[in-house]
Amino acid sequence: MMMRRSMRAAIAGLLPTLLFAPMASSQVRDAVYRGTLVCDKLPFFETAAREAIEVSIKGSVARYIHIVRERTETSFEVGTGTLEGQTLSLKGGWSGESESYESNYGGAFVRRSARLTGTQTWTHEGKTYTRKCEGAIKRPFAVFLPGEAKE
Repeated sequence: MMMRRSMRAAIAGLLPTLLFAPMASSQVRDAVYRGTLVCDKLPFFETAAREAIEVSIKGSVARYIHIVRERTETSFEVGTGTLEGQTLSLKGGWSGESESYESNYGGAFVRRSARLTGTQTWTHEGKTYTRKCEGAIKRPFAVFLPGEAKE
């Protein structure tokens, strides 16, 4: 008899957690993620690129902005994407005065971060170049986010 009561109490205590766990996990992804994207060197640049990227996720929709440093100017690559389960897919591009590129990045979330891999397909002086990129984005702890509860 005593065992049944404690079993019922345990189940009653876990029930709200089990019912609301999927909803809470989907809400956790709604945030701004920041990180760095490192891309291979191109023949017309002196070094490889290592620049900041910021990804904003709301529901299953993602938007991103990535810094592009051209020889003397700084501008931004922008794009959109989707979040399906743990999988993030991003697509965007950038256009400068004499060159441009289209980009595709993707990755999977583990807790509050995701590793990204992808490519940029450049058009420079009438030629096409493709380079690989990789990096990571991370969401700050909830305690550091405005209006969020402690994690």
